[in-house]
Amino acid sequence: MLDANLKTQLKGYLERLTLPVELVASLDDSPKSAELKELLQEIASLSDKVTFAEADEDMRKPSFAIVRPGTDISVRFAGIPMGHEFTSLVLALLQVGGHPSKEAQDTIERVKGLDGDYTFETYFSLSCQNCPDVVQALNLMSVLNPRIRHTAIDGALFQDEVEKRGVMAVPSIFLNSLPFGQGRMSLEQILAKLDTGAGERAAEEIAAKKPYDVLVVGGGPAGAAAAIYAARKGIRTGIAAERFGGQVLDTMGIENFISVSHTEGPKMAAELAAHVKDYEVDVMDLQTATRLIPAATPGGLATVELQNGATLKAKTIVLSPGARWRQMNVPGEAEYRNKGVAYCPHCDGPLFKGKRVAVIGGGNSGVEAAIDLAGLVSHVTLIEFDGQLRADAVLQARLRSLPNATVIV
Repeated sequence: MLDANLKTQLKGYLERLTLPVELVASLDDSPKSAELKELLQEIASLSDKVTFAEADEDMRKPSFAIVRPGTDISVRFAGIPMGHEFTSLVLALLQVGGHPSKEAQDTIERVKGLDGDYTFETYFSLSCQNCPDVVQALNLMSVLNPRIRHTAIDGALFQDEVEKRGVMAVPSIFLNSLPFGQGRMSLEQILAKLDTGAGERAAEEIAAKKPYDVLVVGGGPAGAAAAIYAARKGIRTGIAAERFGGQVLDTMGIENFISVSHTEGPKMAAELAAHVKDYEVDVMDLQTATRLIPAATPGGLATVELQNGATLKAKTIVLSPGARWRQMNVPGEAEYRNKGVAYCPHCDGPLFKGKRVAVIGGGNSGVEAAIDLAGLVSHVTLIEFDGQLRADAVLQARLRSLPNATVIV
């Protein structure tokens, strides 16, 4: 299943293993099981620290566990983690095999200190660029803390299970069989939901911070650029962001960033974060600003109030709040978000295989979404409020040529 180039790269990564790893597969006689067996045997052939075995121990087939022999540490995938999830597979192999995580030490200690038994299940799709963050975070947690279990499930492969549980968006996370969260979540966000005292501790730490020369509100490309330019001047700079990267994190492909012909949103966000960390910028992630209070006197300090009750002060405040998905503002839209109302055809499209769906919007994004979905669903209807579509002519022609697509203007 792996081409020669990928095998060479993977072999290089597996040289970092310090502990033995066993790949334990639960298979049946389906073609997908045969594919998974081939993949796992190929991986095992690349390192003398990796072995392969079969065991009929899991109800989901095909699935497999990455196990550290002689311990309770393991990570499980239900399906074949290729596409965007191949990186998750590689990281899981390395981490179960003893290679250390790059996460901050205080975050690692918080995971190790969680008191309780947690069984997580995450539904993903191979085309979802948001899913790997969640899968990788929960995999790492299960490696660091033996009382945490995680199974990453390909929703397109286990369609009956998806429908039974009402999963209509990915990633969808269940904890101890109950819904826990949907959409992109970082390790810190997951920890914040589990560790109920984390918010109060963060608020106390933030409240104790000294005033900044420049405080940037927002962590997208504009906020990152503002912080970098300020920090380069040698002045005290901070960023308060709801989530560093902003809407870029949810963007599949970026082709209009000058000098970069193509990149993916999560990759760009990671590069922005790395660039900001090159300077002495105090990044406060998972912080939502709720109120701006101007300085009482000329040259005084302005104040930003945060949702957790803490306040930040600065001589200068740069507002870069960014953008969000446009809403239709129709009855039911908010209530059915991630329960039929979706925003990413690449991520959530596979969950609607064989169904009838609608796409709202006739610009390039909407028409491209309808074209992509037409290859998965039984029928797609594109609805545009204007009297004509606004997408490029070549895209319109392609959409109208599809037998299972209807356009309403």
